[in-house]
Amino acid sequence: MATISTIEPTAPREWASKAPQITLGFWIIKIAATTLGETGGDAVTMSMNLGYLVGTLIFAAIFLVAVSAQIRCDRFRPFLFWAVIIATTTVGTTLADFLDRSLRIGYLGGSTILSVLLLFTLALWHRTLGSVALARIDSPRAEMFYWATVLFSQTLGTALGDWTADPATGLGVGYEGAALIFGAGLFVVAALYFWSRLSHTLLFWIAFILTRPLGATVGDLLDKPVADGGFALSRYVATGVLAAFIVLAVLILPQQADSRAASA
Repeated sequence: MATISTIEPTAPREWASKAPQITLGFWIIKIAATTLGETGGDAVTMSMNLGYLVGTLIFAAIFLVAVSAQIRCDRFRPFLFWAVIIATTTVGTTLADFLDRSLRIGYLGGSTILSVLLLFTLALWHRTLGSVALARIDSPRAEMFYWATVLFSQTLGTALGDWTADPATGLGVGYEGAALIFGAGLFVVAALYFWSRLSHTLLFWIAFILTRPLGATVGDLLDKPVADGGFALSRYVATGVLAAFIVLAVLILPQQADSRAASA
């Protein structure tokens, strides 16, 4: 997608320029990052047999370190930005699994709780600062709201993807079917972006949320056993390949701060 909204002329240069341009390259890397979050999270909690709680604590610590560095830095740094995105996808994977499976809330219950938390965060962000647009991330407080929203959306996406795909406790459409559903949803959002007058900020957040269950179901498709409808690939190998792809994509695809923000 193109840049999603306009920026107020009073936004400070040093904060507004930390938001990347929302381009096709952004969405390609975002989907790859969400897929890595699923395979990487499962590698720690399942393949290493550390469990969902320990996995969540590990990835939460990584997220806190990465997001603190992101908020403290004075300009857009592509690798740091995507490191925080990946951290939110991994902790989102393990946290959603902990809620759904360890606490036995279930996929639907977990999705409902996380939807409420996400909507509450967006509402509080809008009430406090007047906008949830990326181009208005012009202060440390705005950036904190942004990353909290990202974290809840990534966690929701995991629960939503599992609920859609799981044949026992969800809709049971399978990993391929769920990936097609969420991919179709993204196509609809893109069409609305180009051919409707709906808020681009609203469409951005819908697309941002939908990429997570898409990545989650693709990740499950890659590493789940054949008997469960997956390809039974090694979680370590899948995670490594996805990480290498993301690094290459960040190097090759345009990674620039929002040009409108830079001129503010």
